[in-house]
Amino acid sequence: MPRHHESVVEAQFGPRAQAYVESAVHAQGQDLDALDGIVRALRPAHALDLGAGGGHVSYVMARHTTQVTAVDLLPDMVAVVAATARDKGLSNIRAIEAAAERLPFADASFDFLASRFSAHHWRDWNGGLRQARRVLKSGSPAVFIDVCSPGVALFDTHLQAVELLRDTSHLRDYSISEWCAALTRCGFALVTCRSWQLRMDFPVWTARMQTPADNMRAIRALQEAASDETKKHFAIEDDGSFMVDVVMVETLAA
Repeated sequence: MPRHHESVVEAQFGPRAQAYVESAVHAQGQDLDALDGIVRALRPAHALDLGAGGGHVSYVMARHTTQVTAVDLLPDMVAVVAATARDKGLSNIRAIEAAAERLPFADASFDFLASRFSAHHWRDWNGGLRQARRVLKSGSPAVFIDVCSPGVALFDTHLQAVELLRDTSHLRDYSISEWCAALTRCGFALVTCRSWQLRMDFPVWTARMQTPADNMRAIRALQEAASDETKKHFAIEDDGSFMVDVVMVETLAA
């Protein structure tokens, strides 16, 4: 029986939905603080959280919007977001199961969109970005946040390898230049772009995904064999903890 990419994603993340609600890396961060300020200033009527995961973007946006629609590929994630929203008393969040590349919404349905730590799993990245543009009203803001490739081949190869070993549903972390080109190509006007590094605590990072022991050993072997330049860029620590690059791109639907 064929095993499509979506099935791999579901097998990886479905049983771990609650872990992503509780994850400190996902529940906080300077990007969430910045997003809170953006949404507070704009007060959109209907915001879309594209690839909602544990729903942290939705919970932030719900404070400042009339309605939030949280979309995720996985039914378990959708159920957890809906339950957590109820627990938080956020009655303006609606959780919907859908792939980023096949959004079940009419054109121009939303006046704000945010996507955080999701796009590196999309089977069709450009297709997901085109769908994001389609469901946004012209001139509406969209914010995209994700782990990104450093853009240097030496570092890129290392990053993609350890990401895939840790999580077999990983597709690709794109570079900032790839993000900017794709967003422009898919109908967005770039406003600002910022990047920073975020520490991944190796025991927590692997436990959240229940990475098999063999894969963990393979990651550590790659880290130990890495060049000095690679170790320095990712600030690889003795226990395997390391830094990743993160990008936040603010755009407008052109």
